[in-house]
Amino acid sequence: MNWFSELFTQHTFIQAVMVLSLICATGLALGKIKVFGVSLGVTFVFFAGIIAGHFGISIDPEMLALAQNFGLILYIYSLGVQVGPGFFSSFKHGGIKMNILSLAVLVIGSAMAIGVHLLSDISMADSVGLLAGAVTNTPMLGAAQQAILQIDPADTETANSIAMACAVGYPFGLVSMIVCVMVLRSFLAPKGKGRTTDASADNTFVSEYQISNPAIFGRSIKDVRQSAECHFVISRVWKDEKVIIPTSETILEEGEHILVISGKKDVEQIRTLFGHRENVDWNKKDIDWNSIDNQLVSKKILVTKPEHNGVKLGDLRLRNSYGINITRVNRAGIDLLPSRSLRLQLGDKLTVVGESRAVENVSARLGNEAKRLNNPNLLSIFIGIILGLILGSIPVALPGISTPIKLGIAGGPIIVGILMGAFGPRFHITTYTTRSANLMLRQLGLTIYLAGLGLSAGDGFFSTVFTMEGLKWVGISIALAVVPVMTVGLFAAKVLKTDYAENLGMLCGSMANPFALDFVNPDGEGEDPAVAYATVYPASIFLRVISAQILILMFL
Repeated sequence: MNWFSELFTQHTFIQAVMVLSLICATGLALGKIKVFGVSLGVTFVFFAGIIAGHFGISIDPEMLALAQNFGLILYIYSLGVQVGPGFFSSFKHGGIKMNILSLAVLVIGSAMAIGVHLLSDISMADSVGLLAGAVTNTPMLGAAQQAILQIDPADTETANSIAMACAVGYPFGLVSMIVCVMVLRSFLAPKGKGRTTDASADNTFVSEYQISNPAIFGRSIKDVRQSAECHFVISRVWKDEKVIIPTSETILEEGEHILVISGKKDVEQIRTLFGHRENVDWNKKDIDWNSIDNQLVSKKILVTKPEHNGVKLGDLRLRNSYGINITRVNRAGIDLLPSRSLRLQLGDKLTVVGESRAVENVSARLGNEAKRLNNPNLLSIFIGIILGLILGSIPVALPGISTPIKLGIAGGPIIVGILMGAFGPRFHITTYTTRSANLMLRQLGLTIYLAGLGLSAGDGFFSTVFTMEGLKWVGISIALAVVPVMTVGLFAAKVLKTDYAENLGMLCGSMANPFALDFVNPDGEGEDPAVAYATVYPASIFLRVISAQILILMFL
């Protein structure tokens, strides 16, 4: 049986793959265990690697570095592509306030990390590692390690020390955030009444109105839309007891009924514009839209033809050519209001209303072939990784810092990923991957990275943690998680009067902690805090990665 034991002990590429796979499998299996409804999930792979390293299991250092770094690159780039489409739009309207508050959480945490370093014997590297663990931000940890190795490629001891600090801080940061949410919920959540809800899982809202505002009698939809301060789409008009698909030239008359799709926050403004709102719930999931009338049908059509990737919706002239109306554009599970300037992306799902033959013609023009989307577009992924690594290798000299800053393998790929996801379609670069495919890439990269990270940090981990120094790290981690969240959360609620769900969703996003979202509205009532989470998450991830490198290079 010597051959079997040698599979796990002799440093070969087979042994490296088997050890990392065993760590990943063990960690993922343990990640399914929940304590009081909370699980560390994929992070258990990190601790499985630490345990393996503690018991003396090791692999060839160069193979470990390759696996760990490639896993991080794959995870970071895929994450950038995922958040890219909504990155810049998240700064519009209310998103600016949400992102500023999220930035405040980052600034307070960073200032505390600096204070920990200056007022104690804890190194800046370990302080950043504790901060990365407290905010449960793995990309931040990767960026900090790369900054250390950028200064001294041979300083693997400090890089491993950062991983140890992160490992200590991670579980306490995760639990502390959940506790903060529960505390804030206890005295910030609306008492005695639930917020308006609907069954849709998006930000759009469908309402029926009877036109009773004299200011719009006899005016065309185009004129009304130009004078309105919000965006909306009129899907149907009941005119002379007949349902029609309106055009921009359709004249609105007193007493006519219209079906309007708008943003949830604009419903009251839309009611003021058109008049009486009918007490009919058009947001139920089980509505049969095709039964509203005998001639019109509603169908969801996928954009699958590459020539439409990045094309403005208005340039296709679908309404004028086919006499149809587009009421929604679903992108990555989120419903968007259509506009002439909206650029289509492969995988967009358009809700089209019109006569059956016209809708079928639109379907043929856009493609609507789901099989096309199942083929992975690997070319853009590898091109993006190459560009990200090139960008990450460019040295940038900053005043006051002796060592030029490089974005590294964490910063470069995430920036290119964001840009590819946001602007790729404008240049007809196909960056689309299905949600499951993107999740697969991210989880694969993160799992391999965490396995290698834990294995490299395992030697000496327990001897460090179970000491007075380790207990001090635990206390600091809790403070780094609690103080920024409670400070910004209370300020946003009491001073800025921020909505409860938005406030706590923003805090969860700034701390990269999706688990805590389940504790914001445990009964499922109220607006979805995930909207605010998604608003601040892209910028928060990016700034955490950059801030980690700056802190290391400035104070090390």
